Parts: sequence; structure tokens; C-alpha cells
Amino acid sequence: MALSLPVIVIAALAAVGILFVFVGVASGRRVDPVQARLSQLGTVQVRSLEELELQQPLFERTIRPVAQRLAGLAGRVTSSSQLGRTERRLAMAGNPGNMGTSEFLGLKAVVALIAAVVAFVVLGVLGQNPMFGIVMGVLAVGIGFMAPEFWLGRRIKRRKGQILRAVPDTLDLLTISVRAGLGFDAALGKVTEKMRGPLPDEFRRGLTEVRMGKTRREALRAIVARTEVPALTSFIGAVIQAEQLGVSISKVLQVQSEQLRIERRQRAEEMAAKAPIKMLLPLVGCIFPALFVVILGPAIILIMTNFVGI
Repeated sequence: MALSLPVIVIAALAAVGILFVFVGVASGRRVDPVQARLSQLGTVQVRSLEELELQQPLFERTIRPVAQRLAGLAGRVTSSSQLGRTERRLAMAGNPGNMGTSEFLGLKAVVALIAAVVAFVVLGVLGQNPMFGIVMGVLAVGIGFMAPEFWLGRRIKRRKGQILRAVPDTLDLLTISVRAGLGFDAALGKVTEKMRGPLPDEFRRGLTEVRMGKTRREALRAIVARTEVPALTSFIGAVIQAEQLGVSISKVLQVQSEQLRIERRQRAEEMAAKAPIKMLLPLVGCIFPALFVVILGPAIILIMTNFVGI
């Protein structure tokens, strides 16, 4: 009797699962040489490598190793311009999870593979329609491959908003510190000490690059490339220009602080002006129909009653 495709697929998945269980049991019997050597040095209980790995997050133990293995395959089919764009976007997002470009490409491949398998199993095997499952699996590959890009875009947008909101307060603290007698680098250090968020983190990274041999101008321009926030770009451009022309940093910071306060007030006024337009959709779509039902409902019932009576 010929077996159907769903039975074959389920049997193959069961065989692969049994193979994984056997490999896990067989590998668990081996003695860890590092643990054996450390146990000879004293009576302190030494944690095995398995225990140390289990303390890591689930993403670090499962998704990242698979992504690293698939990164080479994804990198071969990706152009150099796309690699540069991905690296820039990861830097703008703050390198979530300390992912590099290759790891992010591997993550996209993993998500695409998982989406394809889930779509095929749910729609093809369980739905008793293998061809439809294959077609939807191919579509799920594209959707899964692009899903991390949308997630990264949201991370970039949120981080830019956090930096934009933090620029005026950060500049105020910089201005106060410079007026108190600190140098610009020392004032940046005071900002990184007193404040938390993506903007102080960028300044902390810039100070680290300066200590490692970069010039202040190069470190500040690198911050601009990693953030791409117009207000921060304008401020750093003014600082670089003041350094080149020998203008007082304190005066530049004061002017920039006042300008950023004005821009923040203008953004608040713009958001307030947009509020009535944004409220129009829920008013028209949700509130007005309910009002029409309450106001016109009895009249319509009365009209229909009189019409039926006639």
C-alpha cells in the first residue's frame, strides 16, 4: 500500500528527532576535560560547560549558533553594497544583541527557514494539501527573510527618537559643565557619568575612540554616522567648526542649547497641531456610528413600524 506524503513527512521528522536525542545522550556521557583538570586543583565545585551554557539566554544558545553557520551562505548571495547598508543600519540600531553583519544575515536565513517549515507543515501536511503548502512555504521564505529588516527598522526609529529627546538635556549639562571650567572631553565624561540612554552611550564610545588614538573630530563624525539625527548632526557640526576656527566652545554650546530648545518647542507645537487630524479617524469610524445608532435608531424603527402597518 502506498504511503501518503503527510505520513512520510511525519515519519522523517520523528526519525530526525530520535537521531538528535541519541546524539545528545551519547555526547553527554563524555567527560569534560576542562572540568576534570579544574577538579584536580581543589575541592571547589566546578561548573561544567553545559551548566555555563544553560545560564545564557535562549537566543544565545539556539538561534545565534545556527545563524553563524548560515551567515556564510547568506553572505555569498548578498552584494557588497547591501553588506555595507546592513552594517550601517545595525550601527544605527545600537547593534542589538551585539550582532555583526554576518550574524544578522544568518538570522534572516534562520527566520526564513523556520517560516518556510512552519508554513509547509501547517498548510501542507496538516491541511492535506502538499502543493499549496509548498507554494506558501516559498512565499514564507521571502516574508521570513524580510521580517528582521522590519524589526531592525523599528529599532532604528525608536533609538533615533530617544536620541532626539535626549539632545536638549544633554546639551544643557554639557553647557553647565564647560562653564564650570571643564574641558569638552571632561564635560562629555560627566554626561556619560550622570545620564543613561543611547546618546550617552554614543558619547562614551566616542571618548573611548579618542583614548585609543582617534582625533576628536573623527570620533564626533563617527557618532553622526551611527545616529543620523539632524539635531545631533547640527550640534556636532557646530562643535567641529568651532574647533577648527578656534571659537569658544562655551559660546557655541550656549547658542546650540537655545536653538535646540526652540526646535523642541516647535516639534511640540507641530504634534499638537496634528492631534485633531489624527483624532478624526477614530471619531468618524467609531464614535459617530454609535451616535447615529442612538439618535436615528428610534426614528428608523418608528418609520419601519408605520411602513409595515400601512
